[in-house]
Amino acid sequence: MAVSLKPLLSVSTSHFPFFSSLLPKPSSAKLRFRSSATKMAMVGSEKVFHPKIIDSHLHVWASPEEAADKFPYFPGQEPSLPGSVDLLLKCMGEAGVDGALIVQPINHKFDHSLVTSVLKTYPSKFVGCCLANPAEDGNGINQLEHLILKDGYRAVRFNPYLWPSGQRMTNEIGRAMFSKAGELGVPVGFMCMKGLNLHTAEIEELCSAFPSTVVLLDHLAFCKPPINGEEEKAFSALLKLSRFPQVYVKFSALFRVSRKPFPYEDTCQLLSQIVSSYGANRVMWGSDFPFVVPECGYKEAKEAVSLIASQVPLPTSDLEWIMGRTAMLLFQDSWIDS
Repeated sequence: MAVSLKPLLSVSTSHFPFFSSLLPKPSSAKLRFRSSATKMAMVGSEKVFHPKIIDSHLHVWASPEEAADKFPYFPGQEPSLPGSVDLLLKCMGEAGVDGALIVQPINHKFDHSLVTSVLKTYPSKFVGCCLANPAEDGNGINQLEHLILKDGYRAVRFNPYLWPSGQRMTNEIGRAMFSKAGELGVPVGFMCMKGLNLHTAEIEELCSAFPSTVVLLDHLAFCKPPINGEEEKAFSALLKLSRFPQVYVKFSALFRVSRKPFPYEDTCQLLSQIVSSYGANRVMWGSDFPFVVPECGYKEAKEAVSLIASQVPLPTSDLEWIMGRTAMLLFQDSWIDS
């Protein structure tokens, strides 16, 4: 089932002063973009609308004190950097980000209690994406249903590296969970960390069999700007997945896919081709907090997208979709009061 793409808001897209807030302070890495980005920030005297900025991909986990008290880390998955909700809220406030999709972190694996507590504490700020449990006993299907219907999660992540050894996401359990997600109206996010080429056939099979299940490809499906045949093949596969109207792409965690430092200018061509293939209304920005913080900073992760978009160049209406409207369309009735 393709998601209807009727506009969320009836507004002029000619003038959006929020772009001025996206511009970073000058530095040697950023001055190259100043001229074109400044042009994007110019506004007239008309009354303008401030669209919401939504981060489609980030994580939170317990502080060491919280982990010791009531939200333990999964053994062997203790985090190496802070990722508390308090730090996240501080970063979002400084960056002017209105809301976010929290993806269940591997640090707590299938124990969703920490993220669930955050969702309940900040219901107008955050939406939850749970982690699919592909255990062979099938209990993951019941867990998924409980997390969605009882705890209010709005998406589910498929991590293929959690499947039992030698099994694929298209096995009986995977197909049942993917089908259930479509039945319950929640998107499935795919984490193809070891390369899209390893998982393209699985994603195509699931999309073909269950067209009502929406798909999110995390972090550009981990496709880097291609410099060899294998990478060309992966990026070509990513573009070809656009033939499935249920597939969306996260332009997220740019530090993971770029070969350059901030502002990750080598992703310009990637963004141009992704928008050309999918349309901006099937693309959404994500930071990958807290991993992005030591890389370039949270605010800078947001700023990078407007700088990259100015180089493509993309119209302001497309950037508006990428920075929030796509996520708000997919997760309707969320972030209304944020």
